[in-house]
Amino acid sequence: MPFLNQKFRFNKKELRRIIVRILWFGATALSFAVLVIWISFYLFNSPREKMLQRENNELKLALKEVNSKLNSINLVLDDIQDRDDYVYRAIFETDPIDREERYPFLLEQSEYADLSHDEAIELIRATSKKTDRIMLRLALQSRSLDTVNRLVIEKEKMLQSIPAIRPIKNMSRVASGFGMRYHPILKTLRRHAGIDISAPRGTPVYATANGVVTSENAGSGYGINIVINHGYSYKTVYAHLSKKAVRAGQRVIRGQLIGYVGNTGLSMGAHLHYEVHKNGIPVNPVHFFFSDITPKEYDEILETSKKINQALS
Repeated sequence: MPFLNQKFRFNKKELRRIIVRILWFGATALSFAVLVIWISFYLFNSPREKMLQRENNELKLALKEVNSKLNSINLVLDDIQDRDDYVYRAIFETDPIDREERYPFLLEQSEYADLSHDEAIELIRATSKKTDRIMLRLALQSRSLDTVNRLVIEKEKMLQSIPAIRPIKNMSRVASGFGMRYHPILKTLRRHAGIDISAPRGTPVYATANGVVTSENAGSGYGINIVINHGYSYKTVYAHLSKKAVRAGQRVIRGQLIGYVGNTGLSMGAHLHYEVHKNGIPVNPVHFFFSDITPKEYDEILETSKKINQALS
């Protein structure tokens, strides 16, 4: 019996050792399996994951391309907006569009949150096509606005080249008007190609529009005279001057001093003989007084210019 008890104790001890070893081996195997699974899951992509990653990369590239196009569209729209605010609306003296109207609230993107992968790809493709069409339309519209802008600039240049002010400041009457008038020397009724403005000798005379002083002489009997070519088929003549303040070939602007009133040539007294030519034909200069004159002053000048009297030259 003592021997059996000793053997039983030995077997019990050995069994405990075997169980411990089994548990240790199981724990080791389990840890290794967990490690392998972790490495496989986090460090190596499955074929499915690789495919998803490739599709994500394609989506990123497509989104990047669409975003680049949208940036280009924004630049064109900014340019059109500036022209709208500072050119076209300025011409018609209207206020710019309110910021709230120009930048309405964008729709939230929550409506796209539940899109599937295939739906997202199709949406990006459709958006890319629409963006291309919008860019083409904006490019065409921008070129059209370039043309309009050039026309506006040319129109402004033309307006500055049309006679529009009085050649003598604060003149309120015309000594002799345009049309049939009595010649001061021949004493016959003849066509008067301009208007005569009485003024003391030395009174400053100003260019009535932008242009270039020519070297041509207005004609015999005009004394010291200046002819300005304004372009756009307009010319002006300033005759019987006492002195010139400009030279041939010089570019002048509206309101610039060009000479002084005199009594040179066939003249009956100190005055300025002023003519406006359109397409080489003399026209009534009074009709071109509108930029520096009140309606009342214009009516007075027009009334005195209609009188059939004797011209001063």
